[in-house]
Amino acid sequence: SVINNAFAAEGDIKVCGEDVPDGYMGLDIGPKSVENIKNALAGAKTVIWNGPMGVFEMEPFAKGTVAVCEALANLDDANTIIGGGDSAAAVMQLGYADKVSHISTGGGASLEYMEGKVLPGIAAIDDK
Repeated sequence: SVINNAFAAEGDIKVCGEDVPDGYMGLDIGPKSVENIKNALAGAKTVIWNGPMGVFEMEPFAKGTVAVCEALANLDDANTIIGGGDSAAAVMQLGYADKVSHISTGGGASLEYMEGKVLPGIAAIDDK
């Protein structure tokens, strides 16, 4: 994890292992997690991503989100679906919007749809 002793772009920012020490908070994934995610994505043909990896709005904590965006953008022949306002914002802000298959700002709705729940908007269309 990339940690800090304050929710700010300044402070005592450092990389730690799995245990975040008292007085600190995890604000991004660390290099090991980035590598684990890249390895898990290798060869994937469908990826659904909901939620940035860290507080990407603050530069010191954007590396994990940038790395995942790059990994998704570089997948060959993959269907990449981004669900959620923060994920959508990250993909667009970081310049990867044209390198993914679909972006939805409805993260919660996307997850509910994947769970098999009936969404009110979809049900209204089906009634016609």
